[in-house]
Amino acid sequence: MMDGLMGLHESVRDFMATGGDVLWLVAAALALTWILMLERFLFLRTEFPRLQARMVAQWQARPERRSWTARRVRETLLSQARVELNARMGLIGALVAICPMLGLLGTVTGMITVFEVMAAHGTGNPRMMASGISMATIPTMCGMVAALSGVFFSARLTAKIKVAGQRLNDHLPFD
Repeated sequence: MMDGLMGLHESVRDFMATGGDVLWLVAAALALTWILMLERFLFLRTEFPRLQARMVAQWQARPERRSWTARRVRETLLSQARVELNARMGLIGALVAICPMLGLLGTVTGMITVFEVMAAHGTGNPRMMASGISMATIPTMCGMVAALSGVFFSARLTAKIKVAGQRLNDHLPFD
């Protein structure tokens, strides 16, 4: 078991070294994206039902629900719920969008490494050039994979948020 973990650690470390320093930025952006998305999924599963119950109870406690004031109160409750539901979604979207850009930054830095090798040693050493090419392509691939996973799950999260908001809307009838 321990040997397997050590082997995995070494493989990840070697992969990160092959991809260059920019790959650590991609990994950090991806980790933060997933932490924020997990927090939002947990919020929808645990906190939002309690928030919804409090808002429905507050609405039901009103003696009347048809006046102009009652409609404004209802709009306020729905607006507060939307703010809670959409918290951190902009940051998640920005992190998803930045992952491919970080990958492209890795491509640029890797190509600079290739050109430095070519300037210092010429084109006669393909092995040295290959490490720079790896450093150029691996971050691009990782940035795209990170963005694709983020796009898929953030779209799913957005759909769940929309459904939760609509469900709350349906639970606050005008009578």
